[in-house]
Amino acid sequence: MRHFLQAVDRVIFCGKTCEPNVNFLEFVLLGCGAGIFIFFVFMGIVSLREKESRAAARAFVLALLLPLPFILLCGGFSAHRPLIGGLLLGMIALLLLILFFPTGKMSHLNYATPRGRIDERDIMFSRRLLEPGSEKFVAYYRENPDRKAADDAFRAQPGLLEPGSSCYDPYQFAAADASFATVEKLKPFVEGAVAPERQNPEPEKITAFLKKWAKKLGALDVGVTELKDYHLYSVVGRGKDYGKPVTLSHRYAIAFTVEMDKFMLDGAPRGSTVMESAQQYLACGAIAVQVADFIRRLGYPARAHIDGNYRVVCPLVARDAGLGEIGRMGLLMTPKLGPRVRIAVVTTDLPLIPDEPFRDGTVIDFCRICKKCTDACPAQAISFEYRREINGVKRWQINQEACYTFWCVCGTDCGRCVSVCPYSHPDNLLHNFVRFGIRNSSVFRRVALRLDDFFYGRIPVSKELPEWIKIEGVK
Repeated sequence: MRHFLQAVDRVIFCGKTCEPNVNFLEFVLLGCGAGIFIFFVFMGIVSLREKESRAAARAFVLALLLPLPFILLCGGFSAHRPLIGGLLLGMIALLLLILFFPTGKMSHLNYATPRGRIDERDIMFSRRLLEPGSEKFVAYYRENPDRKAADDAFRAQPGLLEPGSSCYDPYQFAAADASFATVEKLKPFVEGAVAPERQNPEPEKITAFLKKWAKKLGALDVGVTELKDYHLYSVVGRGKDYGKPVTLSHRYAIAFTVEMDKFMLDGAPRGSTVMESAQQYLACGAIAVQVADFIRRLGYPARAHIDGNYRVVCPLVARDAGLGEIGRMGLLMTPKLGPRVRIAVVTTDLPLIPDEPFRDGTVIDFCRICKKCTDACPAQAISFEYRREINGVKRWQINQEACYTFWCVCGTDCGRCVSVCPYSHPDNLLHNFVRFGIRNSSVFRRVALRLDDFFYGRIPVSKELPEWIKIEGVK
């Protein structure tokens, strides 16, 4: 410490106590040490605000340890200081060059068009609604006998938001149920009468208006795409139109994302996750219903696609509307928040200006090497393997039966994969700096993954629930 103070005294108080010529090498070494100290202190403070105690502790320790070589060089080793200091600074410059040199961006991959559509009756959210012994139940398993054993397994569990599940809490589950029930009340308004008099706004202006208005209503991001055949389900799997072919001739689709609160998801798989999930299904559903109603008032048909009442596969629409890429866990990976979003869609014939599809192969590359969601998944439902061709396109496919069965065991929609994903960190200066590096360099992607494991843990522990949730008896 004495040597450090003497070095600082020579540099800062040059005019009073030091030699007439300032040692430039000492100045640079001190600047590097100070920069490292400031960076890790900043990271520690940000981590404390994010309630990441492990990351904060490690950042503060590094803030104390990493500047030491620079301090020692400024205070001693006078005979070899130029050589050692030059080597140290050269190593740092080389490291920064390797990390930030734009290589391996993978901006372009071969994107194929899916062959055919998905039958909504095959997804777990439809199969869970089949009543044993009913006509629909018998017909479905007559056509799909290979799925009955797996479905009997989830039906043998307590069920989503049901008493007896491992994470059951009457208050948290009732709060989530209230949100889902409110979404149900929106369903009569997903479609409606179209005004007889048609307005004729300029496509550029009405597109800009819709995007800015949707964000004012609470959307995180908004994108537009031309509606394609593979965006649509082939057959309706829920509601009164169960079993009917999906026929939707709209030309455009508007996709919205809304943010799910990180602190609520960090309690995964406990009740805070399903509370937040349900609330954001409601939030994006309300935006979609309002936007669709607005468009119909302009004289154009429009349909809102919200939780439980879809005719389109929302992640595919959102990807083609420029909002993200489909990652290892089968969810939309957005640039700002990764999978920590919910999606709704409005389809319409209102003339709009489509956005470019999201084409960032760095997301695919990061998901290829990361596998953090796979390690953390309690149901072991996420594949360790690389993407394989399914329906004509390369993608990852989760084991939806294993995933949903775990939901029925714990009573929530889990969310562990979303909470541990490195892309899910908050949208702030620190994490956006990392996101920039991930997009820019294949080397940075690998280093960032190791550092994420170091600071947050390979399988981060589930956080304590927010205090306001802890009503009597809450786990």
